[in-house]
Amino acid sequence: MNQETDRTACSAYEAKLEEYLSGQLSGADASEVAEHLRTCGACNAALEDARASVRLLSLAEASPHPGPGFARIVMARIRTELEASREKGLWQPFVSLAWRFAATAALGLVLMITYGMVTSHQQAPRPNASSMQSAEVRDFFTNDADRVPANRDDVLIMVAEDNHGNR
Repeated sequence: MNQETDRTACSAYEAKLEEYLSGQLSGADASEVAEHLRTCGACNAALEDARASVRLLSLAEASPHPGPGFARIVMARIRTELEASREKGLWQPFVSLAWRFAATAALGLVLMITYGMVTSHQQAPRPNASSMQSAEVRDFFTNDADRVPANRDDVLIMVAEDNHGNR
């Protein structure tokens, strides 16, 4: 026999080793396993391991019954874990990275706009009130560039004379 056939035969006998050890096999099956054990060292080693396991299990105390809702509770926990793992998925790290990038870009944009506004206000010359008044008056009387009113009364007279109020 080649090794593949021996492995197949041993796996078939290995499944029967616990029943053979406990004496639950019928006479024909028990004699077949006994015959195989005389020639197969791997199955003999597996039988010795099974004997040691049975001895160890006999020393341990029986565990209490988990209760009637045990299966339902375990299955609910499994479903919860499966749903949580589906939500995370493959793309979750990329989505998290994208949100971080967007928040960083928005913060940078706000900082740049604030800096631009602060520096533009500091650099721009502030006009004084007298230069603004005279510029406004000149703009209002573009046709009368040679006549600049000296006070408020002159402005009213010029408006009345030129009928600028109807525009």
